Amino acid sequence: MKTALITGTNRGIGLDLTRQLLEDGWRVHATARDPEESAELKALAFAHPDTLQLHALDVADADAIRALSGQLADESIDWLINNAGIYGPRGVVFGNVHDVEAWLEVFHINSIAPMLIMQAFAEQVARSDEKKIGILSSKVGSMGDNGSGGGYIYRSSKAAVNAVIKSASIDLEPRGINVVALHPGWVLTDMGGPNAEITTAQSAEGLRRNMAGLSEADRGRFIDIDGTTIPW
Repeated sequence: MKTALITGTNRGIGLDLTRQLLEDGWRVHATARDPEESAELKALAFAHPDTLQLHALDVADADAIRALSGQLADESIDWLINNAGIYGPRGVVFGNVHDVEAWLEVFHINSIAPMLIMQAFAEQVARSDEKKIGILSSKVGSMGDNGSGGGYIYRSSKAAVNAVIKSASIDLEPRGINVVALHPGWVLTDMGGPNAEITTAQSAEGLRRNMAGLSEADRGRFIDIDGTTIPW
């Protein structure tokens, strides 16, 4: 039985990824800041008592990340999926970028936390069969795809995590771990807004397909939801 660890599973894409992997027969370690606040996540745990384990985890808490790794020290994690992320302040345009603390918080969650999570669980991933790490990035972090400007806080946090992912894909190659950046599509979530193109279930399905199809040639790629490559 394959095992996944997914962050940010209380709603949206993370919740649907958890649900779909369970339906496929996986074991899942699902994290959220407060799993007890998600009725849907708790219902999944009730329906899958033997294959779903919930963990309270604030990805901004480095000590908590290390503690969870210690609890799961004997696990083999085939897929580590870092889904947790925040957008930060909206409507931030040139000339109105003043909230430095908010920018730092977005960087902490979107750029630094994925690195700490990879470091904490690299051993568990390395001993698994599939050895895959997928970090949810965003097409807005692409320099080559940026034709509209703006979005300084969120864009920069995703561009930064792309650099983290690329370096980790090189550093973890000797251990056989395949690290990629995954764009989830424009998704109907609180972050994506009401005009988005796909549902969270459709995004989760595409992400699963891309993770399942990873080969050595994909190491360090920035992968769109349709499987194509996004320019850095």
